[in-house]
Amino acid sequence: MSASSSTPPAALAAAQPRRVAPARAPWPLPALLAWTAGWTAWLALGAIGVAPGWAFATALLPAGALAWRCDGPWRRLIAAAGFPLSALALGAGQDLPVAAWALAALALALLYPLRAWRDAPFFPTPAAALDGLAELVAPAPARVLDAGCGAGHGLAALRRLWPQAELHGTEWSWPLAAWAALVRRDARVRRGDLWRQSWAGFDLVYLFQRPESMARAFAKAQAEMAAGGWLVSLEFAVPGVAPAACLHGTGRRPLWVYRIGAGGSAAPNSSTPRRRR
Repeated sequence: MSASSSTPPAALAAAQPRRVAPARAPWPLPALLAWTAGWTAWLALGAIGVAPGWAFATALLPAGALAWRCDGPWRRLIAAAGFPLSALALGAGQDLPVAAWALAALALALLYPLRAWRDAPFFPTPAAALDGLAELVAPAPARVLDAGCGAGHGLAALRRLWPQAELHGTEWSWPLAAWAALVRRDARVRRGDLWRQSWAGFDLVYLFQRPESMARAFAKAQAEMAAGGWLVSLEFAVPGVAPAACLHGTGRRPLWVYRIGAGGSAAPNSSTPRRRR
């Protein structure tokens, strides 16, 4: 592990010209548009007599073009794969009654409702994603929250770091919350809205969310967490806020670490440099 440039991240950010990001539709609308474009093109080409194979191949173009406009590789993959996978599934299961597909869609909606997708698609925390975090967070946090804990993978990673901590998890999907509570008996898991739950009293809050929700998460941490608390985000940074540290390197997702300062403001930790793993 070696320290990167000594220039403060805030100074580097200030030296860069500001770019105004174009407005984007809220997720998962871009994926739905990509899937709809694929199906519309496929059906339209079939209606005018284009051979099924050529119609399918051509329909991949508009679906792929819209998928490429999504933020991040995982969202692009989801948006790009939706049309061909659904088409293949319908072809493979064409003899199944309509009720079977309706039940499958209902099961998916119950497992991961649309509201949960607006927070973050279901991507489990990799086992080694939090490696090195315990070296930065001192003293060890007594109460830790995994906000949006899914099936409990993040809770498992947090437990490996802090065996003595009081772990809490919150998850909107009730089947995932029930599963996490079952497999993570060492944590207190509840089904609920992470945005309505108070973060007061937690020494560290861990998130694996999406880019659009990070500013909201940091504002919530500022308003509710005590000075000296930690906000940790896997992969996505808080826009416009200098982190206390960032763990990143080949083969791992970046881990952004923020310290909540006096008065609820971000306080860069001068004793903890930005690190590279």
